Amino acid sequence: MSEARQSPGFQNGSIYNGDEERGSIYSSSSSTIEGTATPPDATKRPGVDDESTPLLLRGRSSNPSPNLLHRLRALLLYQPQVVPFINKTLPSNGATLAILAFVGLNVFYTFYNVPLTKSTIFVFADRTALVFVANLPLLYLLAAKNQPIKWLTGYSYESLNIVHRRLGELLCLLALLHSVGMTAVWYTILRPAGTSLVTFLLMKIILLGLGAFVAYELLYFSSLGSFRHDWYELFLGLHIVLQTAGLVLVWFHHHGSRPYVGIALSIFLIDRLVLRLLLKTRTMPATLSVMEDNKAVLVSANWQLPSSRSLWQKLFGISMKYGWRPTEHVFLTVPSLARKHIVQAHPFTIASAAPPSADSHAWLSLIIRAHVGFSKDLLAYAKTHGSTLVRLDGPYGSLHALEMLQDSDLAVVVAGGSGIAVAFPLVWALLHDCSGDVEGSQGGSKKAVCLVWVVHDASHISWIGQERLDELKSKGLQMILPPPTADNGRPDTGAIVRGWIEERSRGMGIGLRAGVVCSGPDGMNRDVRNTCAGLLEDGRDVDVAIEKFGW
Repeated sequence: MSEARQSPGFQNGSIYNGDEERGSIYSSSSSTIEGTATPPDATKRPGVDDESTPLLLRGRSSNPSPNLLHRLRALLLYQPQVVPFINKTLPSNGATLAILAFVGLNVFYTFYNVPLTKSTIFVFADRTALVFVANLPLLYLLAAKNQPIKWLTGYSYESLNIVHRRLGELLCLLALLHSVGMTAVWYTILRPAGTSLVTFLLMKIILLGLGAFVAYELLYFSSLGSFRHDWYELFLGLHIVLQTAGLVLVWFHHHGSRPYVGIALSIFLIDRLVLRLLLKTRTMPATLSVMEDNKAVLVSANWQLPSSRSLWQKLFGISMKYGWRPTEHVFLTVPSLARKHIVQAHPFTIASAAPPSADSHAWLSLIIRAHVGFSKDLLAYAKTHGSTLVRLDGPYGSLHALEMLQDSDLAVVVAGGSGIAVAFPLVWALLHDCSGDVEGSQGGSKKAVCLVWVVHDASHISWIGQERLDELKSKGLQMILPPPTADNGRPDTGAIVRGWIEERSRGMGIGLRAGVVCSGPDGMNRDVRNTCAGLLEDGRDVDVAIEKFGW
């Protein structure tokens, strides 16, 4: 029996075969082939076990009167559909407006008091360079895994990754404008004075600038979503090499850039070498288990947590030696796979429950689905090796989602596939740390915790297991496990969430405060987000957090 099976926070379970057994797992009333119909009441279907308790009714309760604040929150929360032709996924309206405001501020400083005339083209080219280097420290601060922004806002680096990407794209555009501007300077001023193009390009300052421009433009193209998805390891390697080359070349390109480059480089070195490599990385033995679908690997480890933490740990965050908290993730390195994997670190959400206290035993589990590259190599290695040494860098993340659910009267968690790695620790923490506040527990209060887990294949149920699901149910969890999407299509998760909130509102009235956390594919996240935006527009009090897995 592996360590993960002994863990109080994670349990493998058997696969269910046959119609009789599946009836105790799935609620067929919560799924449709097209995924567009509101699920009917489960009590109308005989033979459905209590484990899948939808609590959904077709009728809608009378909505409270929405005010301007509700409508504004709904507008900011709404996420537009995917842009056709280019298949571009857009963020929520609120995130888009915030990014546009930031970009607008940079546009203002780029063009403020700069007349765009032939005689002042050098001023414009110089201004684009100034705005570029002024943003470098912020670019590296947003990319740092250990950052003071989390202390100020409560949001970890991965929540701000969208800002980091848009800022990086803006800097690449500024680099392009600077290059075009300097070329115009040669054409309008230097060329008439007798300076040839070759002579201009071979000037030291221009040659270094061209090198930096090439580095940052290659950085842009290698950071595109399609490139990251198909060649993730190459993206990681190029990201480090190209940004290092870009910083060095900008440093020598112009002396005025050196204070900004120095700050950016200091942020990178402190985060990467001091905080991550020296303080937060731990090497430990781990068990490798191939999951039942033969397409995923369970990496599990366990250790005794120290009873106390140093002042440094309290100020700058804990390492894995001291445990983790729900929804946090870790960067995994498996040196034994191959030489190239010695320097690679891949992020995975911790799928097991967080340790209950400082002086307790930690049971860590990572669910890794094999695709290409590292995950594919790990699956092949796990088929012939039951254990290995791993390096764990972390934990990283924030408690925003958990705190939001703890402050709600109704906590709804939606998971798609391996998004259960986010959902399970959340639900476990809600039901075990505050079991007296959960409906159905001995405390008998009004709080309700609900979980929807959409899986592609029946074998994926073994990632958590029936024993753990039963334990959560005994603590008061209301759960829907729709039939696998491979056989029945995608369920309407938005309708399920709306049904739960509206059914609960009948009992509590308009004062219900609902918290919704969703972790799944982009389409599921958008459906749940927009359903909650509609509820906000109707006057409901709904908070939403999207825990997007995948980079």
